Amino acid sequence: MTSTAAGATVATPQGDAAPTLFTPVTLGRLRLPNRIVMAPLTRRRAAADGTPSDLMVRHYADRATAGLIIAEGTFLSPRSRTYLNQPGIVTDAHVAGWRRVTDAVHAAGGRIVLQLMHGGRVAMLPDAEERGIVAPSAIPIPGERRLPSGEVRPHATPRALRTDEMAGVVGEFVDGARRAIAAGFDGVELHGANGYLLQEFLAASTNHRDDAYGGSPANRARLVVEATRAVADAVGADRTGLRLSPGETRQGLEEGDTPETAATYAALTSGIAGLGLASLHVLSAHPASALVRGIRRDFGGPFIINSGFEVVTTRAEAERFLTEDLGDAVAVGRPLLANPDLVRRWREGRELNRPNPETFYTPGEAGYNDYPFLED
Repeated sequence: MTSTAAGATVATPQGDAAPTLFTPVTLGRLRLPNRIVMAPLTRRRAAADGTPSDLMVRHYADRATAGLIIAEGTFLSPRSRTYLNQPGIVTDAHVAGWRRVTDAVHAAGGRIVLQLMHGGRVAMLPDAEERGIVAPSAIPIPGERRLPSGEVRPHATPRALRTDEMAGVVGEFVDGARRAIAAGFDGVELHGANGYLLQEFLAASTNHRDDAYGGSPANRARLVVEATRAVADAVGADRTGLRLSPGETRQGLEEGDTPETAATYAALTSGIAGLGLASLHVLSAHPASALVRGIRRDFGGPFIINSGFEVVTTRAEAERFLTEDLGDAVAVGRPLLANPDLVRRWREGRELNRPNPETFYTPGEAGYNDYPFLED
């Protein structure tokens, strides 16, 4: 084991040889048998009320050979809900539904954590409740959106959160984390990426505040730091992770790889570096950039690298991330989506199933639980 600046430990092979995808690693209190992490993948297979479904029980259990599963972004409150058939962690029924998932994953020998997500201005609420959409500032996403009815209209303008509401936002993450542990998850990951609420606070393009939560890098990072610290206090830092996507341009963000962005993320990592978090998970199309390397250096703890949505990670690329010391584990999305036995296929150099994008968000088994395992 090698000690880190955050007080956590990362397993390293004897002789300091570069680890492979199949070298065990320790993230917080979890010992992973390999470094292939299932990235959180929104699939919209929950019930209409957000209760995890039978489909989800099988889907996650089938992928239990991954070193770690990060379950999909899960809403924390009605106002944080972002997609139809997105799972929640708000009600007793949600907890019971997720308990079926975690029990199945554990029975299959796996480890699973839950991603806690607040959609912020991306939240999609019924017309009568659109006034409940909140963000750092009253700035809508540019362009138009398609409603479930098929109607296309401009994005709703969110209401700027008041300063005295910040503790309530933090409380939503804490309550969700506690329910996740009650549901049997091995830990949680705060979703601070992809243009949702926490990253909306980090980005100068969406945060025009002039109070303690905006106007400077430290202030823009404040809510993410407070939420992460509060969740770590509530459920243990060694089962708390955070996901970031520095330089994000999705969901109408204009963060970019700029000195201002670097300063904001430096303030963020400074605020969480000493907590001993289980992991920091960074998604970037440029994982070797100075921005990402600086975040990893300043954090000092276990680091999961993810090369982004548009890239289908190959085994060679994933191995390169480890060889070049860009992370301690590699988050993989589409290959695990289409290959529940990806760990075996990569280990044995076997052919892969191809994912079908047309079924990523459609209901039912197709493109979800019908990708075949190897037969021999």
